[in-house]
Amino acid sequence: MVLPVVYVDLPRALEAELFGDGIEQKLRGIGRLVRRGDGSVDGDSDARLRAEVLITGWGSAPLPERLGLEDRLRLVVHSAGTIRALAPQGLLSGGVRVSQASAGMAQSVAELALYMTIARLRDLDRIDRAMVGTHDWTGADFGLGRTLADAAVGVVGASRVGRAYLRLVVAAGSEVLVYDPYLDDQEAKSLGARLVPLETLVSQSVVVALHAPVREETRHMLDAQTLALIPDGGLVINTARAALVDTDALLDEVRSGRLSAAVDVFDEEPLPPDSEWWQLPNVLLTPHLGARTWHSRRTQGAIVIDEIRRYLNGLDLRHEVLPDTYDLMA
Repeated sequence: MVLPVVYVDLPRALEAELFGDGIEQKLRGIGRLVRRGDGSVDGDSDARLRAEVLITGWGSAPLPERLGLEDRLRLVVHSAGTIRALAPQGLLSGGVRVSQASAGMAQSVAELALYMTIARLRDLDRIDRAMVGTHDWTGADFGLGRTLADAAVGVVGASRVGRAYLRLVVAAGSEVLVYDPYLDDQEAKSLGARLVPLETLVSQSVVVALHAPVREETRHMLDAQTLALIPDGGLVINTARAALVDTDALLDEVRSGRLSAAVDVFDEEPLPPDSEWWQLPNVLLTPHLGARTWHSRRTQGAIVIDEIRRYLNGLDLRHEVLPDTYDLMA
């Protein structure tokens, strides 16, 4: 029996984070493993297209729109989130199935967003910097903070991460509003939230948390006009995509002190040394690390292995990207 070739297009360090004690053990008996740059495919830069199964992740090279007659690729399993920068939509209609492991990242990103929410409502990041910088106990008193139970939270996008975050803030006793054009009133109610238009959400929320995909209609969905509707003292949380926000408009609001922000994603990454974000006292910054936890990595790896096994055994994929869901990925 000739086993199908499974090509791993990942850095070894990332492979170890995803699969722990070895992907070889997990695919034993069902696939023949080939790795990027291991010299086993005669140095062919397109060898991954000759494999039947391709595992990709952060840093993998983009795939072509169409395969050549000599290519045998039938399944791409992306170990990270959106595949739009990796696999053109035309590839899906050309006989290649695509799956991705973003479900494994949802809880970790949601927990980061929750931490950011609580830290900024309580001013904890600024208090920490003041205490460390001055060694002054009383100098770190920034007044009274707010609790989640006393804060209306607006969730923009009922994505996997959005739903995970929503569950966390509902459990904390928050009044939760949600905006998502693909959600109906009944489903929103089952999630513990009230479905409202975007303008209503931002005007009635103390916290506005972004969890939407970037599409033409969501690009800069928080522009100057929309940000102006957020009540004074409001907080913007962005652990999704930088393009959802007009950065200049958000900087204007934060610079004025009217709003604060917590941001994990930026228009330019790494954040340049001369960026104004570094200078603002009322922001909490993290370097795009929402999914960087052991739980996320191992869950992502488990999804990859399960999808490959299901494909090779003729079973339905659990995380397949279809043409009609392609644009909905965050």
